[in-house]
Amino acid sequence: MLRQYELVDRVLEYDPSANEALLNRAYVFSMQAHGSQKRANGDPYFSHPIEVAGILTDLHLDDETIATAILHDTIEDTVATPEEITRLFGASVARLVDGVTKLSKIEAQTENERAAENLRKFLLAMSDDIRVLLVKLADRLHNMRTLHFIKNPDKRKRIARETMDIYAPLAERIGMYEFMKEMQTLAFAQLEPEAFESITKRLAQLKEGGGDRIAKIGSGLKLLLSRQGIEGDVSGREKHPYSIWKKMAERHISFEQLSDIMAFRVIVPDEEACYTALGVIHRRWPMVPGRFKDYISTPKRNGYRSLHTTVIHADNTRVEIQIRTRDMHEEAELGLAAHWAYKQDPLNGRVRPDTQVSWIRDLVEILDNAESPEELLEHTKMAMYQDRIFAFTPKGELHQLPKGASPIDFAYAVHTDLGDQAVGAKINGRVVPLRTVIENGDQVQILRSKAQEPQPGWLNFAITGKARAAIRRHLRQKERIETQALGRKMYDELVSRLPAPLAGNALAIAMQRLKVSDEAALLEAIARRRIPDAAVMEALMPGSAGADAMRDLPPQSSAISIRGLTAGVAFDLAECCHPVPGDRIVGLRRPDAGIEVHTIDCPVLAAADDTDWVDLSWGDKTEGATGRISVEVKNEPGALGTIATIIGAQKANIVNLRLDNRDTGFHTNTIDVEVHDVQHLMHVIAALRAADAVNAVERV
Repeated sequence: MLRQYELVDRVLEYDPSANEALLNRAYVFSMQAHGSQKRANGDPYFSHPIEVAGILTDLHLDDETIATAILHDTIEDTVATPEEITRLFGASVARLVDGVTKLSKIEAQTENERAAENLRKFLLAMSDDIRVLLVKLADRLHNMRTLHFIKNPDKRKRIARETMDIYAPLAERIGMYEFMKEMQTLAFAQLEPEAFESITKRLAQLKEGGGDRIAKIGSGLKLLLSRQGIEGDVSGREKHPYSIWKKMAERHISFEQLSDIMAFRVIVPDEEACYTALGVIHRRWPMVPGRFKDYISTPKRNGYRSLHTTVIHADNTRVEIQIRTRDMHEEAELGLAAHWAYKQDPLNGRVRPDTQVSWIRDLVEILDNAESPEELLEHTKMAMYQDRIFAFTPKGELHQLPKGASPIDFAYAVHTDLGDQAVGAKINGRVVPLRTVIENGDQVQILRSKAQEPQPGWLNFAITGKARAAIRRHLRQKERIETQALGRKMYDELVSRLPAPLAGNALAIAMQRLKVSDEAALLEAIARRRIPDAAVMEALMPGSAGADAMRDLPPQSSAISIRGLTAGVAFDLAECCHPVPGDRIVGLRRPDAGIEVHTIDCPVLAAADDTDWVDLSWGDKTEGATGRISVEVKNEPGALGTIATIIGAQKANIVNLRLDNRDTGFHTNTIDVEVHDVQHLMHVIAALRAADAVNAVERV
């Protein structure tokens, strides 16, 4: 453990103007606050925050950040209070400490909820000042270094999984690759101990059997460059075990089949020398196709710059080579921490907004849109932990997206409003569906319309956390509005069944009796059957729901119109009977779920209690729906083409087709057809029946 004077001397060595008194005060306060507390390995607990501070001195961070590291566990684990930290160390340090502090006393029902709430607070604090993230990463790194002392294996695995899913990706996103690699290696050892041990042993055997191949290849590479007048530093290393295991899993190959387990870095004086060195290397050894990446002309989202290539060296050995300048190398090793100091705002000591990378803003937007802890964790992992591609707007602006992203993901990456209004896309000038996968280097133009709004189907192919969060937020808002509209109609119908008119304050009194917060919550509860109809009537007018009163109730006055409501949001069109406008329909209400719309003769209704039914009508102007028909066709060439032609001639659209049965003479197909109403569907069926190729048609 660092002694007090050693820690202070470390900071003064790179920052002579540091507040020495602040550091001394923090050291003494933390030591006294933690007192006799012990860590799992038996060391004084106070050793942990000091080691975290020591890690941050290697990054040359400022005195406030070092003081924060020393104090970061005092509020959570001791009797110290935020007010005390503010009084003794200032508002800035207190704010940073609060950002790092976990919410350990949250009353949450599940582990996911606790993890999500901690992550929510941490991300919000990080968006305000990136130094919160630097302290948190150093804290997690030291905890991982001592994780093996924890006796409970389940706890070790939980911490390792959280590190792998959240903190290692966060380190990668700000370019702190050394932090990321060490966290991944330590977490991998806990999560996959057998694989870790196997790969580590094989790397050791490889080193013993082949001598020091890394040194030989490195010296040969350095000699090759110097002969061409390029002076640079060359260093080599084996890839870390988790990286090797991940490649084996992705490519479905064994360790023996994995050829590129060595990586070399070439540090040259300037950017021009990077490209010159690349040319020299490619002339000497053949390049592996598809393995060259130019992160100098198109940097990664975290600012990382370097040239990457893989070549075939002697004995068909694949060797990865990274070429960069000294500045690029420092930034690659330490990421944002390498240059945070000269981007500080001298007026208030806070990191300026222009240093906050865009993905942090995306995470904050996800926080605003997430409804549940599971959703927050899912979207956050999506935003942080996916391989990236580059795509361009028509104006040449560069956007990074995960592999497998679609134009919907691209639209939301540009702006939320553009995503909400997307109706189509052009990729490299060609009109494509919104579900098309974007390739690296594509130019993407989003076609928009103010009349458009996010569709439920977009969730089937949107893969970025930002896009999925925005789509779900819109759908939830729309569902809430439409559910309340249905609830209003049901409430009016319940009121009409009461034996006498309501008093003026009856609704307010009823909400108190039912313990709902406001009228909107009551309407939503009625629509989703969270509160039985009889309970609502009883709350509005005590005694009205009794057996005697119910016997003489008038029938329901009118069917509830579902005109203008979107299927799949406030209600669902049942898959069993495929109702279309014009059918006599009934709504089936299930507790805490949307209304399910069935035709009146659907067998599903027979199995349900008729008190669960609600009478529905399609309304005056209704959008089309999908009807399902079964078509028996002659087994002859062109028969399916004939069917498609007939359906198209009737201005209907095939949305799905399935071959159910085929024999020598006939084959039967189930076809989903988009139609305006039931009359339109009947016209389609009649036209099909008149065709020579069709033997029989029935509505399913």
